[in-house]
Amino acid sequence: MSALAAYWPWPDLQLAWPLALLALPLPILMLAWKRRADPGAALRVPYAAAELEALAGGGRVGVSWLRSGLLWLGWLALCLAMARPQQLGEAITPPQGGRQMMLAMDVSGSMSEPDMVLGAQAVERLTAAKAVLADFLDRRAGDRVGLLVFGDRAYTLTPLTADLSSVRDQLRDSVVGLAGRETAIGDAIALAVKRLRNQPEGQRVLILLTDGVSNAGVLEPLRAAELARAEGVRVHTVAFGSDGSARFFGIPVAADRDPVDEATLRRIAEMTGGRFFRARDTDQLAGIYAELDRLEPIAAKGPTLRPRNERYEWPLAVALLLGALAWAWPERRR
Repeated sequence: MSALAAYWPWPDLQLAWPLALLALPLPILMLAWKRRADPGAALRVPYAAAELEALAGGGRVGVSWLRSGLLWLGWLALCLAMARPQQLGEAITPPQGGRQMMLAMDVSGSMSEPDMVLGAQAVERLTAAKAVLADFLDRRAGDRVGLLVFGDRAYTLTPLTADLSSVRDQLRDSVVGLAGRETAIGDAIALAVKRLRNQPEGQRVLILLTDGVSNAGVLEPLRAAELARAEGVRVHTVAFGSDGSARFFGIPVAADRDPVDEATLRRIAEMTGGRFFRARDTDQLAGIYAELDRLEPIAAKGPTLRPRNERYEWPLAVALLLGALAWAWPERRR
């Protein structure tokens, strides 16, 4: 097809179904078959087939050379209409809003505390966080999202991708202790910065959720925040976990064993131009992600497109006109 395209005189015109042109020699083939057929055969060629034979200039129906030419041109136009000619429009580059964001989720041992309520049931912190994050991902159309988890160390589960179903699958399969039982906040920030540093400026966003204090890892959280600020990564921090007052049908379900280091998380957000949020229950966490959802998207250029305009009506109209002229043209009897 590429070789034929080099000799095609109209580059803005394309045929969606070029194989329809194989029907062009059909009248000649029918005439040849008729001549080879047994004259005494019980089945006869119907009238419509006889008209196709007339296109080739044979059969019992006598036609003038001009009427035969009209029929041939009409058949050619009809085959072109069946091939669906399409005209390419001017190239356009529609704007495309989107963010480049990494989600960092704490999967340390403290995330197994069953002090959250979801659907009138007491659930672990990680279960509640995954439910809210899944809903957050459902509204990320047009964004490229990556997911990393951290405990003793930080690990990337999905790189930045527009395939949000893969991100949801990895989120669903995350469990407490997947990356260790401790909390390495600094390493999580550093890994996210590494993943985001090649993205356009102004679109580098990290949303970090944790329920504890950084007690593991190589890099201190504030030192990692300096690195994020130098690379233009905006970090929004979410401190998650109850303060000991979570209740299920009026009964306390758990106490907060590891208080969240709110001061450090607030400082990280301030240093990088992000925001700090505190969520003590599932409803507050959902409200925080709804607020993050309203972050102003960055306008970016989408893929260049050339619209395809159907033009089959042109050859179809020509075929109908030529057919009408051939039908009205007086026959020349032999």
